[in-house]
Amino acid sequence: MHIAVTGNIGAGKTTLASKLAEHFGWEVLFEAVEGNPYLADFYGDMPRWAFHLQIYFLKSRYEQVAQIQKSNKRIIQDRTIYEDAYIFALNLYQSGIMSQNDYDTYKSIFDLMMTTVKAPDLTIYLKADLPKLVNQIQKRGRDFEANISEKYLSDLNQHYEDFVNNYKEGKLLTINVNELDYANNPDDLAFVIDQVDKALLYG
Repeated sequence: MHIAVTGNIGAGKTTLASKLAEHFGWEVLFEAVEGNPYLADFYGDMPRWAFHLQIYFLKSRYEQVAQIQKSNKRIIQDRTIYEDAYIFALNLYQSGIMSQNDYDTYKSIFDLMMTTVKAPDLTIYLKADLPKLVNQIQKRGRDFEANISEKYLSDLNQHYEDFVNNYKEGKLLTINVNELDYANNPDDLAFVIDQVDKALLYG
């Protein structure tokens, strides 16, 4: 079984993936953030490094998908391959940060990959407004995220809403996390676990 957690930067995907993996006994695959050779450069000069970063993430995510599809384990994935193309790359292109040629090349590689990709059995979307995202990003204090603008986060949120509203690939569970603190509050975590249980049972 393949479960995926999706949501904007700072929504709490990694924390939730870890908590759910611990509760259900799933294996967890994290996003390639630590050790990513382009991330810090990208936030310093987005137009210069946008294509490199997106190709690196796409490659990493495709490797994870291939691993998941070969495995007979229950795996939860921190972010999906769909977000790379339909949210991050699209946002960079529409913002004028990624060139037409780079976007077209990126999209053609993504489309080729999608011919062999199977959708997750359940995708969990963590819906978070700007204040929640900003607070979470500041709290974790990653140096390379210090320059992320609120406009960038806001644009990504709009793309997430569009993506979720048009998502037809599989089961989708939306959880509004604005008032939740499942990292520190057992009741909030229990609430999320209950939602996931129901989604897996009833769809």
